[in-house]
Amino acid sequence: MPAAARIAITPHCSLTPSGAWTFFLGTCGVSFGIAALLTLRGYWPILAFAVLEMLLLGWALYSSMQRRHRSETIVVTDDRVEIELRARNATVRAEFPRHWAQVKLRDDVSPLRPTRLTIESGGRSCEIGSFLTAQERQQLAVRLAPLIGGMAESPPLPSGQP
Repeated sequence: MPAAARIAITPHCSLTPSGAWTFFLGTCGVSFGIAALLTLRGYWPILAFAVLEMLLLGWALYSSMQRRHRSETIVVTDDRVEIELRARNATVRAEFPRHWAQVKLRDDVSPLRPTRLTIESGGRSCEIGSFLTAQERQQLAVRLAPLIGGMAESPPLPSGQP
């Protein structure tokens, strides 16, 4: 079997679904309790704002929980770079010839995501690590660069890597 290097990355998701429910219900209880007291004193618009705030918090927690289903796997063999991007219901695969592939860390125009990490070859590209921080993307680029190498000069893969 040829030598292969495998790198799997996933987003940071320290909040469990039960922890998210506990946090959401506790926050709703406090928010609606305060809103109910103030509504009894005649400040009825506060209840409407409390409902909007809790809907926004619920949406944010739901979005955060959906991230835990994402993962990316990069497998570098002697002649191929295979990338598999998985979300909850979708899997996208990309494959590049290792000897012609390049790892590129590009500056992005968005201040929310200052860099983009891509693997490119033959006019095609695949972005990886979009959920990582800029520093983590840079570390991943440094880790991938020696495995993939430059144009037509890929170094041999280290043996004994899983």
